[in-house]
Amino acid sequence: MKRCFRLLLPLVALVLPASIGDATAQQKPYGPGLGDLMTATVQPRHTKLGLAAREGNWPYAAYELHELKEAFDRVAKTWPKWRTFSISEMMASVTKEPVAALDQAIKTGDSGRFTAAYEQLTAACNTCHRSADRGVIVIQSPTSSSFPDQDFRPVNQ
Repeated sequence: MKRCFRLLLPLVALVLPASIGDATAQQKPYGPGLGDLMTATVQPRHTKLGLAAREGNWPYAAYELHELKEAFDRVAKTWPKWRTFSISEMMASVTKEPVAALDQAIKTGDSGRFTAAYEQLTAACNTCHRSADRGVIVIQSPTSSSFPDQDFRPVNQ
């Protein structure tokens, strides 16, 4: 038995690293799904943008709008097309106007204009979901914070 083990051990030592190397070479790097990106990057920015504006924290709302635009860009770059839908074209067409209106409302600190533009952006998200046969995903203005560790009120400096 010892002799058999001594003969097999060098063989295992040669074969095992090769088989591990093959398995590693065959694995593809993680690529986030479209839903992963929406849930992890777009949805939190949309929520934080709404919460910041509700508190009148315009500097933070401007930051979150910028981050939301970048999240849209990352989604479109990572998933330019999903099934028959051009994500990059659809996203650009449905978000351009509301994002521009949000930007203006934030710059002027106009809560009424912000609310209208935010509702327009939210409706655009839902239109996109319905168009892509994902109407079960319904986005709304936040009714409460899902970020209990963050204060959205303006900072007194």
